Amino acid sequence: MNYHQLQYLPLSTSFFSILIGIFLLLVLYIYFGTLRYAYTRLGISRNAALLVLLGSLIGSYFNIPVAYLPQKQIVEVPAVTFYGIQYMVPAVVQWSHTVIAVNVGGCLIPAGMSFFLLIRNRLWLRGILATAAVGAVCHQLAHPIAGLGIALPVFVPGLTAAVVGLFLSRAYAGPLAYISGSLGALIGADLLNLGNLQGLGASVASIGGAGTFDGIFLTGILAVLIASVFRPAA
Repeated sequence: MNYHQLQYLPLSTSFFSILIGIFLLLVLYIYFGTLRYAYTRLGISRNAALLVLLGSLIGSYFNIPVAYLPQKQIVEVPAVTFYGIQYMVPAVVQWSHTVIAVNVGGCLIPAGMSFFLLIRNRLWLRGILATAAVGAVCHQLAHPIAGLGIALPVFVPGLTAAVVGLFLSRAYAGPLAYISGSLGALIGADLLNLGNLQGLGASVASIGGAGTFDGIFLTGILAVLIASVFRPAA
């Protein structure tokens, strides 16, 4: 198997362009000060926040293989549509197993940022509770898709994380939303469904990649912004 065959965009060009457009709009709003509060509530600078989001976009192209599952038959499909979102599937070139990979932009970067926020804000107990709640919802709504792997409705992580973050702490709703939305989707949708991958005929199953990347990326924007609208009482 050629390592370069594992590198591909998780979404079709048109849908990935939408995420780029959302990111560029966010850049304009932040630098004009309109949404600065959303990221100061996270405890990081606006430049750091934008670098995390930009890194997620760029990193979504890269997958790091970590394990292999034997498959009786690989399903060859150019793309899979789920809830109106078109996810890309890498071309199969002479291999009959599923590659378990870790996506840089959809797993490593948001997971690293989540642990940074946990440590910085000392949210261990509430972070665990929030992640467990969002993870349970994501696990319930995640669907195994033949040829792709595990897919999740795009707005589930962000909206659920916003509600859970506000419920547990208005003062730390922003960090909790990011932590629980990112880790909850990764654990609930991807990691807890690893046992369901072997019969799907997927050539690559990317943790944080196609199927969950869009939800995790939008969590970094949507959940934090929704949660940060509600300022804690003075």
